[in-house]
Amino acid sequence: MGSSKKDSNFLVQGSILAAASIISRIIGLLYRLPMTDIIGDTGNNYYSCAFEIYNIMLIISSYSLPLAVSKLVSARIAKGQRRQAYQVFKGALIFAVVAGIAVALVVYFGAEMFTAMLQTPLSIFALKILAPVLVVVAILGVLRGFFQGLGNMLPSAISQIIEQIVNAIVSIWAAYVLFQYGTKIGQVLGDPEKYGAALGAAGGTLGTNLGAVSALLFMLFVFYAYMRVFKKKMKRERNVEVDSFGYIMKILVITIIPVLLSSTIYNISGILDQGIFKNIATLQGYKLEEIDVWWGVFSGKYKVLINVPISIASAMAASSVPSLSASFAEGNKEAVNKQINAAIRFIMVIAIPCAVGLAVLAKPVFTLLFPGTIETVDMATSMMWVGSVAVVFYSLSTLTNGLLQGIDKLKIPVKNAAIALVAHLILLVALMMVFRLNIYAVLIANAFFAFLVCVLNSIALTRYAGYNQEIVKTFITPTICAGIMGAVAYGGYVLFYYISKNNLISILIAIVVAVISYAVALLSFKGLDEDELRKFPKGHLLILLAKKFHLLK
Repeated sequence: MGSSKKDSNFLVQGSILAAASIISRIIGLLYRLPMTDIIGDTGNNYYSCAFEIYNIMLIISSYSLPLAVSKLVSARIAKGQRRQAYQVFKGALIFAVVAGIAVALVVYFGAEMFTAMLQTPLSIFALKILAPVLVVVAILGVLRGFFQGLGNMLPSAISQIIEQIVNAIVSIWAAYVLFQYGTKIGQVLGDPEKYGAALGAAGGTLGTNLGAVSALLFMLFVFYAYMRVFKKKMKRERNVEVDSFGYIMKILVITIIPVLLSSTIYNISGILDQGIFKNIATLQGYKLEEIDVWWGVFSGKYKVLINVPISIASAMAASSVPSLSASFAEGNKEAVNKQINAAIRFIMVIAIPCAVGLAVLAKPVFTLLFPGTIETVDMATSMMWVGSVAVVFYSLSTLTNGLLQGIDKLKIPVKNAAIALVAHLILLVALMMVFRLNIYAVLIANAFFAFLVCVLNSIALTRYAGYNQEIVKTFITPTICAGIMGAVAYGGYVLFYYISKNNLISILIAIVVAVISYAVALLSFKGLDEDELRKFPKGHLLILLAKKFHLLK
């Protein structure tokens, strides 16, 4: 009974974080629409280049901190060691400040070198504005990790939404103002289009700055309010020896480094892809303007859309680690395996239909979202047809990375990601040099990278956790049901567009039809049973609805 409650609780906590991630991604998608209209595909290229560099530096300085802090805090809270948990928090905060400042200085003063290496020198403005965010996000990551370790995802969830709302408002305003300013400067320098796009992209990154600051202020408010309760509980712990800062820093580094290496290898493919793609495409004789547009569409349209469902896996991985760490620390192998199974089933039930839905509704969705760059909608659509399967592979690989880290196998994701990265780069170069697939080589190589990580991580989970992956209900049934859903959704869109001639109404109706048809198909094919559905957020309500429509007995 206790194990079942624990499974349900981490799914609920994961769903809170997943819901916040989806809302944040949707807000991010919505503000990127007017911003894309302002800065264009070329501006998106500059914007994404700056963020690729920023993301790598973020990973090096603090990306692994929330997961590492939540893992160490949850293991100590499970043993009733609140003083030890607080010591971990203080040590992590010192680490965050030092690492954040050091990397921010590297980014600011090395911006010219980094952007030149990626054949995108005008990204320098956006990158320099992003540098200070590295300090803010490092501190923010420790606070989020602390609350996640306590099993409370709500502060992280709310802070994410606040961050994105402020980010959206400031990004649109600053992109517009700086685009106008950049265009005027460009007229003097002889290239108003590029300088307008470059400074407009820099305006977009200003929103990231102020959004992170807003989230940090909220988290500090919650932290100080909560600490009154937490410190009272700490006082009840008598005769408890607290580890020294030196020991805590050692444990932090031991925990952070494998997670950092895994995250770096897992995410560095983006910046390597950009460098390889742009340099090879240049050698093959493609025009620089053409290359910039390809990468702008890939990063500003295709990736923005597929990152929405992938964020669910990231949230589930974040919520799984504290729960798994606690069960693993208690030596409860049955609970560990149940939680692994529940997390993978949950993600696949969502990721597979998302991939199909993005593929079948790609063109109407891109047409609706990016009317200002309608000339590249067909390109974005074909990218989605080729690359939508990456949603499934990235969702599963992201989740299984977190699951392995939750059972203390921190080095395994590093090794698996490194193997997949090497194979991915070899494939990318071959697809570009031999088959001349240009941007589609990046799409295929990306999907292959995530797929290989999935395979290697699954083998590791079997070996180290004794987990045996169920295939039919987890993968095959959702795929069949998603196929039915895709056909119904596409047919519904075509029918209602024929009747209404309104793209927005037709998409909304198609989405509603898709959700209903997938749910009916999944329950009809026994893809979920009553016990599994009960573990979902609002599971009892879902069961009542299913029984009312005779989808469950």
